[in-house]
Amino acid sequence: MTTELLIAFLASTAGAATPLVVASMGELVTERSGVLNLGMEGMMLVGAVVGFGVTLSTGQMSLGLLAAMLAGMAMALIFGFLVLTLQTNQVATGLALTLFGIGLSAYMGRGLVGQTVAPMPHLEFPLLSQLPFVGPLLFRFDGMVYASLALALLVAYLLARTRLGLLIRAVGEAPQAAHAIGYPVIGLRYGTVLFGGALAGLGGAYLSLALTPMWVEGMTAGRGWIALAQVVFATWKPRGVVLGAYLFGGVTVLQFHGQGMGLAIPAEFLSMLPYLATIVVLMIICRNPQTILLNKPVSLGQNFKPE
Repeated sequence: MTTELLIAFLASTAGAATPLVVASMGELVTERSGVLNLGMEGMMLVGAVVGFGVTLSTGQMSLGLLAAMLAGMAMALIFGFLVLTLQTNQVATGLALTLFGIGLSAYMGRGLVGQTVAPMPHLEFPLLSQLPFVGPLLFRFDGMVYASLALALLVAYLLARTRLGLLIRAVGEAPQAAHAIGYPVIGLRYGTVLFGGALAGLGGAYLSLALTPMWVEGMTAGRGWIALAQVVFATWKPRGVVLGAYLFGGVTVLQFHGQGMGLAIPAEFLSMLPYLATIVVLMIICRNPQTILLNKPVSLGQNFKPE
């Protein structure tokens, strides 16, 4: 592999991993509060189509990203109302939200197919961007790549070092005890659900505004489910989420490089690689159930009704 090809591969990996880092961080915070939201795929799709549509109509990518976050929050609010207020089953409601998001995004994007927008610009750092090898590898990405890594650090600090993070973890571990001493369990869970929805919408918008600056129906291609799997893969730790996202991103990019190099492997098998890698990693982790149980929020997926 030449140096140029290696740089291109590593740089493409960062881009492919970014939407997963963003979306998974939102789901991580949501799950740490005890809420399991399986509607990630639907929220990402709605964020992708809304972000693209707003950017296309206004010419302002910042407005598109903001609109995508609001769209994700709107979807999350529906989920939150159903599972937190009406106490519906979290798994069934999340699956229904995904199906709703798939259909809604397809309907909203009917007039957007075939249109494009200018891709998210890359940042240029004086002198640093011109350094050989290091420059294109570290200092020529768009702002979302750097923001996603900063987000991971922020979430890690929030959960481990702040009072709010302690409350989120307490609500996820023992909601009855948290309620008994006066903490608003439902309010905190609403907040984490909305936070997760905003980041899911933002991650979806990155797909339609940066990776492939156009709208294609179903363009998330299962990334919402991968984001959910990554939280388990990471055993609910932010650093593990980043590692899993870059692993998946690398395998995703590898399939395109393999096709470009003319490997005598069926294209369908190469397309399976990212998802196959995720399954293999989860199988390896789940061989030791204690690894999962040690960090899994005790009340994950369980409804709580204040008495």
